[in-house]
Amino acid sequence: MDLSADWIVGFTDGEGCFYVGIYRHPEMKTGWQVLPEFRIVQHEKDIRLLYAIKRFFRCGKVRKNHEQRYEVCIRKLDCLKAVIGFFRRHPLKTSKRFEFEKFADVVRMMQEGRHLTPDGLRKIAGIARRMNTSHHPRLEDIYKELGKKI
Repeated sequence: MDLSADWIVGFTDGEGCFYVGIYRHPEMKTGWQVLPEFRIVQHEKDIRLLYAIKRFFRCGKVRKNHEQRYEVCIRKLDCLKAVIGFFRRHPLKTSKRFEFEKFADVVRMMQEGRHLTPDGLRKIAGIARRMNTSHHPRLEDIYKELGKKI
């Protein structure tokens, strides 16, 4: 299955997700781990499509998401850098491009090592809590907790 750049853009506009997770991790310098990921979820009957997307980007993992759904998920920073470069050359058409820009900012901040400082981590949490939906109670709590530590 060969996928074109235009097809990837359109499909991502409809089905893709740019997500930034922040999780407590005592072994990390700040006590938190930042996990940005690009993912697309589909029903198991379309799993071949997920493998084609993985081949298109030359990275990622296809894994079970929930019940009969599977996802292609890209987390490695070098791979995310390539994904960001792709969407810079082939811009998204819907409002998802605003989520992409926030996501790209977080990945850039991580490449600069800012996720390893309390101030940088707090800024990343502030961006993440404004992504995809207007209310993330867990991210709001993280943001507040980090604010007390600065």
